[in-house]
Amino acid sequence: MNIGQAASVSGVSAKMIRYYESIGLVASADRSEGNYRMYRENDIHTLRFIGRARALGFSMVQIRELLGLWQNKRRASAAVKAIALQRIQELDARIAALSGMRDTLRYLAQHCDGNDRPDCPILEAIGSAAPRQLPAPQATRH
Repeated sequence: MNIGQAASVSGVSAKMIRYYESIGLVASADRSEGNYRMYRENDIHTLRFIGRARALGFSMVQIRELLGLWQNKRRASAAVKAIALQRIQELDARIAALSGMRDTLRYLAQHCDGNDRPDCPILEAIGSAAPRQLPAPQATRH
């Protein structure tokens, strides 16, 4: 199948397929007599794997490692688990950072009267000299 068909079937855009080839994440596709890329079922399977790994937020470095492990039938599952656990830690850190931002904004919004007057604690906090020192939100249960 050609790159458009491969993109449609794999769920990975043609642009990303070309990119993955350019960085060596996937092997360059065979070419037809007309010099069009031609993909086989194995290529589609690999592209789906990469697409799913990207959907889980793995980095290109992690995907390269996972792809190597996936293709190595003698791999130890411990190596795969270690990469997954690392990704979980990254997600937990991101979730904590986003929760902190949300809680700070919630705190500021609760202390803004939202009326026709110009004073606004939200803008004051954002524009303060020490933006890292926004008011600490109260612990809330969600």
